[in-house]
Amino acid sequence: MSAQKKVKVGIIGGGLMGRELLALVGRWDALLDHPVRPVITAIADTSDAVREFFTNAGISESYSDYKELLASPNVDVVYIAVPHNLHEEIYIAAINAGKDFLGEKPFGIDLAAAEKIEAALVGKKNFVRVSSELPFFPGAQAAIREARSGNLGEIVEVRSGLLHSSDIDRKKKINWKRQRKFCGDIGVLGDLGMHAAHIPLRLGYKPTKVFAILDDIVTNRENAAGENVACDTFDNAVLAMRAANPGNSREFPMFWEMKRIAPGESNTFFFSAIGMTGGVRFSTKNPAVYHTFALRNGEQVWSEIQPGHVSNWPVITGHIFEFGFPDALLQMWAAYFAEREGKLGDKFACASVPEVVDSHRTFAAAMKSHETHTEVAL
Repeated sequence: MSAQKKVKVGIIGGGLMGRELLALVGRWDALLDHPVRPVITAIADTSDAVREFFTNAGISESYSDYKELLASPNVDVVYIAVPHNLHEEIYIAAINAGKDFLGEKPFGIDLAAAEKIEAALVGKKNFVRVSSELPFFPGAQAAIREARSGNLGEIVEVRSGLLHSSDIDRKKKINWKRQRKFCGDIGVLGDLGMHAAHIPLRLGYKPTKVFAILDDIVTNRENAAGENVACDTFDNAVLAMRAANPGNSREFPMFWEMKRIAPGESNTFFFSAIGMTGGVRFSTKNPAVYHTFALRNGEQVWSEIQPGHVSNWPVITGHIFEFGFPDALLQMWAAYFAEREGKLGDKFACASVPEVVDSHRTFAAAMKSHETHTEVAL
């Protein structure tokens, strides 16, 4: 193995996912022959307590102002994990500072913000990708390979989404994800939508028309002070769409589901594609397996397959062991840094800027559909 290239990483936004990255780099040696070794060098967050978590872990550069982190010569790559209303400002500042970064979804509070960020990248050399880790589960990767194999034949239907119940408790205090001023009119579409969109868009299943069913179930919650505050974004969204069928003029139905209140679901990511001659489905509700469909001797047969711990980037972990969320995060970051070095090859890549902007176009059409109660063309 050749020497690993050291890459200095700064984190803007030290919440849950920023802490996950800090922990993740401690597991980097689980990756086999990776060309890069990331080192966390700086944290920026407005909260003293949040920054203290990182300085206690040995991170020497700590800033209350993200602009100071972007100006640091000790930062090569930035991970930006902040509320959606701050994406446009901070992402464009990172671009203008010449920093490469991985940004959290939805890459702007709305389509206009996403397009401004995309425009800021024109003519620049920044390497920028978007966070989306769940397609890196081995079962999801196997489903993608099956969909690409041609075994499905003409596509009949595609479904994907993310379902959880983090907001099922009506007594839960309100957070920024349930307030329009922080996460925009699109609400759950922005928060969870890239999970539903990543695999279909990567496979070329682009929406052409959308009919949206958007639902605001819990309309008010208490804040930390006990005051009653409006929950003015949507809890749940179901998008019924027509999508382009690669290699075929016929459009097929595609459904994206994004739900913060899905009783019975803890945090379920799923993808399925069914065609005339085959099909595939995967869900993190049963992450150790995926299923394929085929026609055999006149019978319609579903098969259950255990992919094992066979990951996008090879690891030391034996294939018989279980794969989990921290492993998916590790694989996403491995893909990011390998692609940044031009050494990802034909392995699965992180969500791209064009993909996330395409998702925003779908969400904007969904909002128009909700307002007009009609199918809207993209």
